[in-house]
Amino acid sequence: MYQTLTKRLRQALAGHIREKYGVELAIVLERPPKIEMGEAASPVCFELAKRLKKAPRLIAQEIANGLPRVKGIAKVEVAGGGYLNAYFDRATFWETLRQGAEQKADSQEWLSHKIIVEHTSINPNKAAHIGHVRNAVLGDTMARILRHAGSMVQIQNYIDNTGVQLADVVIGFLHMEQRTPVSVKMMAMEPRFDYHCWDLYAKATQFLAEDKERAAKLRGETLKAIEEGRGEEAEVAEVVADAIVGCHLRTMARLGIRYELLARESEILHLKFWDAAFEMLRKSGAIQLATSGKMAGCWIMPWEEEVKEVKEVKEETSEDEDENSQDKIIVRSNGTVTYVGKDIAYQLWKFGLLGKDFHYRKWPNAPAGEEVWATTSGAGDANAPHFGAPAQRVYNVIDTRQAYVQEVVAQGLRGLGHAEAAENSIHLWYERLVLTPRCAAEMGYELSADEAKKPYLEVSGRKGLGVKADDLIDRLEAAALGEVAQRHTDMVAEEQKLTAHAIAVGALRFFLLKFTRNAIIAFDFKDALSFEGETGPYCQYAVVRIRGIRRKGAEAGATNVEVTKQSAGKLLAGAEGSSLWELLVAAGIHGEICVSIGAGF
Repeated sequence: MYQTLTKRLRQALAGHIREKYGVELAIVLERPPKIEMGEAASPVCFELAKRLKKAPRLIAQEIANGLPRVKGIAKVEVAGGGYLNAYFDRATFWETLRQGAEQKADSQEWLSHKIIVEHTSINPNKAAHIGHVRNAVLGDTMARILRHAGSMVQIQNYIDNTGVQLADVVIGFLHMEQRTPVSVKMMAMEPRFDYHCWDLYAKATQFLAEDKERAAKLRGETLKAIEEGRGEEAEVAEVVADAIVGCHLRTMARLGIRYELLARESEILHLKFWDAAFEMLRKSGAIQLATSGKMAGCWIMPWEEEVKEVKEVKEETSEDEDENSQDKIIVRSNGTVTYVGKDIAYQLWKFGLLGKDFHYRKWPNAPAGEEVWATTSGAGDANAPHFGAPAQRVYNVIDTRQAYVQEVVAQGLRGLGHAEAAENSIHLWYERLVLTPRCAAEMGYELSADEAKKPYLEVSGRKGLGVKADDLIDRLEAAALGEVAQRHTDMVAEEQKLTAHAIAVGALRFFLLKFTRNAIIAFDFKDALSFEGETGPYCQYAVVRIRGIRRKGAEAGATNVEVTKQSAGKLLAGAEGSSLWELLVAAGIHGEICVSIGAGF
C-alpha cells in the first residue's frame, strides 16, 4: 500500500510539473525523519528552482496549491526551504489494508502459493548449540509470519548425513575409540549421546589435524563408504546421524519449533538425485572438468567470465586456501560430491525442476505427540503428504558465512536456464551468535586474562567451545523458576514449572529476534532474562495485562465495538494515534507482512 501511494504521488507530481512548467523530471521521494512531517517528502522544487530561476519555496507553494487531488493522499504541504511533504489519508490507508487482507484470505491462488522455509539444518554429528538456536528461531518465526499472512508454508530441515562432519565422528568411534557398530548402536540409546559426540568431534578434529596425510586418507575413505552405503563406516554413520537428529528434534521441541519434513542428504545420492542434476549441469556447460592445475580431475562451476579459461585453479585440500575457489568445486577429483553439489540437486527438487521425487516415511524418533516425515531410499509410505509439489519461493536460513555458497547454488540454477527459480531462491542470512565472557564463565569455561577482557568469545564446534542448546534452556528455566517462585508463592509447584518454561522460552526467542540479522549477538543470561525493558518477559507481562483488562471488560458486560473506516480514522488521528500509525506505515512498506497486520488491526 505504501508503494502504491508513493507511485501515485510521483506520477501526479511529474504530470503536474510537466503541464505547468513544461519540464520533465524524475521525482525523488524520501521518508521524513518524523511521522509528524508526513509519510513522503520530495526535494523536486530545489531542482526546479535551478531551471526556473525562482525560489524553491515559492515553487513548492505553487505546486501545493495547484496539484490535483491524489487518491489516498490527504494533503500536500510546504516544509522548510522548499520541500513538498505528503500526508496519507490514514483512514483510507487502513481500510485498503483491511480489504486486501480479506481478499487474500479468500484467494485460493494465494493459499496454493507454496513457500518452502528450510531452517535449522544442523550437521547430525553433535549436540545443538546456541548458534543453531538462532537459526531455528529465525526460520520458525519467518514461517509463522508467512502463514499468518496467508501463505501455504512447508518447513524443511536438511540433514547432512553424508558429510565431512559426520565422517569425522565416525572416524572417532572406529579409529580412536576402537568401537564396533554394535557398541555404537548400544551407546546411541543412552541419554546425552549427543553430548558424547560433541566431545568426540572435538577430539577427532584435533587427531586429524596432527597428520594431514592421514586425515586426507581417512576422510576420503570414510566419506566414500558413507556415500556408497557400504561397510562399518556407513553402518555407524547411520546410527549416529539418526540418533543425533532425534536429539536435535527434542531440543527444538522445547522451544516450540517443529518440522514437516526431514530431507536427508543420503537420498539425494541413493535415489540418483545427484546423478540427474550432474547430467543436467554437465550437458548445459554449467560445470566443467578442470584438466590441469591443482584441481585437475574436479568438476567445478565457473562464473560466466571464467567459462573460457577454466584451467589453473586451486585444489580443495586445505581450509587455508581460497574458500571461494573451494566452494566452486562440485565433484572432487576422487569422485565424491561436495555439499554444494548436493545442495544444487536439492534446490532443483524444491522447485520441481529435477523430474524426480523422494520416498517418504514417518520419522520413528520424533518428539512425543509430533508427526515428522523424512525422506527414505526404501519403500515409501503411500499415505505420505505430497511434499514434492513445486515451490514458488524458497527461503534458506543459513548464516552469512555461507553467502557465497548460496550464490553458487543460485548460479547452478541460472546455468540451467532457471533464472526465475534462482531469483526466488532467497538466502535468509544472519550474523554469528557469540558469548560474553560473563556468560562463558557462568557456563564453566576457564578464561584466560586476555579472553576475560574481550567483548565477546567465538564459539566453535570443532574445538568443542560453545553453549549446548539444552544446557542453555536448562539454565534459563532454572533462573526463571527462581523468579516465579519468589514472585508467586501461591502457585503450586507444577504451575510454577510451566510458567518458568514459558518465560524462559519467550525470553530466549525474543532475545534472538530483537537484534537485526546483520548484528553479531553477544549472548548474556542476565540480559536475556531481565524482566524489565525490551525483553521477552516484559512483553509476556504486557500480554497478560491486556488479557486481564479484556477479561474484566467481559465480566463487566462490555461489548466489542466494530472498527469502521471512520472510527479507525479517529483512532489514528493526531498525536495520540501517531505511534500506532507509524507502525502501520512501517508494515505497509514491507509488502506482504502488512496484510497480516492490517487484517488483525
